[in-house]
Amino acid sequence: MKETRIIGLLIRDRIKEAGRLQQTLSNYAHIINTRLGFHELNENKCSRSGVIVLHLSGEPAHWKEFELAINAIEGVEMQQISFKL
Repeated sequence: MKETRIIGLLIRDRIKEAGRLQQTLSNYAHIINTRLGFHELNENKCSRSGVIVLHLSGEPAHWKEFELAINAIEGVEMQQISFKL
């Protein structure tokens, strides 16, 4: 049975965590099908926190490696949804 996974990331301090998170996302780009990011932005302020939604493809073993790498980044919280197809 095939499976697809959606990952939600809450970045508590984008300024502090952006470099390490971006490097991890780049390292696992081969399993990231879709990436969508949100943060508050207006004329006076750019929020320090943000949310990224990812749709993963490929092998579930690679997903586990990716999730371990994300969990190693302090200040990033991860939630996941898996669907059996």
